[in-house]
Amino acid sequence: MSVDRLESALASDDPATGLWAVLALRRLAERVEANQVAAARRAGWSWQQIGDALGVTRQSVHVKYGK
Repeated sequence: MSVDRLESALASDDPATGLWAVLALRRLAERVEANQVAAARRAGWSWQQIGDALGVTRQSVHVKYGK
């Protein structure tokens, strides 16, 4: 996904284009979150600290990433 395509999609009035942008952003956010949770765990962060930083419970973070 190119940044230019995403920026253009965000400005579009076409629902198909706008919804594509929503999907692309969700996928990007999931990848960033997973990478940062892994980095936090490598740095010794607890599940509680990570949950607090993400605004969710430690249990929800652990269920999602505690593999």
